Amino acid sequence: MTKNVLDELVEQLALERIEENLFRGQSQDLGWGAVFGGQVLGQALSAAVQTVPPERRVHSMNAFFLRSGDVSKPIIYDVDRIRDGGSFTTRRVVAIQSGKAIFNMAASFQVDEVGFEHQDAMPSAPPPESQPTEQERALPYLDRLPKRLHELVTVPRPFELRPVGGDSEADEDDPFKPFAKSPQRMVWLKAMGKLPDDPALHGYLLAYASDHSLITTALMPHRVSWLTPGMQIASLDHVMWFHQPFRVDEWLLYVLDSPAAHGGRGLARGRVFTQEGKLVASVMQEGLIRKRLK
Repeated sequence: MTKNVLDELVEQLALERIEENLFRGQSQDLGWGAVFGGQVLGQALSAAVQTVPPERRVHSMNAFFLRSGDVSKPIIYDVDRIRDGGSFTTRRVVAIQSGKAIFNMAASFQVDEVGFEHQDAMPSAPPPESQPTEQERALPYLDRLPKRLHELVTVPRPFELRPVGGDSEADEDDPFKPFAKSPQRMVWLKAMGKLPDDPALHGYLLAYASDHSLITTALMPHRVSWLTPGMQIASLDHVMWFHQPFRVDEWLLYVLDSPAAHGGRGLARGRVFTQEGKLVASVMQEGLIRKRLK
């Protein structure tokens, strides 16, 4: 590869400005066969940020995935400057491809303020370096994966993901023969390289990474995985709150669980902690988890 995959992602998140409130983005092909939802989250947030004064930082975003994206075509991001208030700024972003909306997001920004503080405690987790990477865990199953999915295991990624394993080999799940277990897991994550001191960029990249491992947590009690034949899995919406500053080029612990599933939909939520135990972001997502009938 001529360009580092993280550098490529950072460049794609920067977007091309084509009008005052219009931006164009390109896509990374990660082997999914469609645009990765996290990429659209990150690019839409980037588009919104570029219309907001720099002293105002994103504190929340609420997004809906409307259609799957085509990795071979550019995506246009249309920003609507909804409101500029004394403390808060609101933006709406619509992502458009081939003349159709594929994604819709509202984001809110706030000036820095001093106020009350409290947070959940970070759960206990082993050090990230003690856990194999997601790709290392998948290598034993490479021969059983369809060839079109081999890149998911073999191609470099912009983020290093290290799922926290169980206490014994019996806790290690075979994705082709999953067993039922509680819908709870933790993943250490970190960008694969040093990044500039730009808080907005770290926000785009955490939005990107937050779509990993999230909705599949809702599959865990049901003896199915994303590789189970006939499974249809798709993100429907994605809500994210940013609590305090962080860096994605330092280890973050993504704590995931799924409180409910019903009607072909699963709900998943996540909390993001620094290694020092600071809660820096919270995430919720509802997704389609449906097994097609033969």
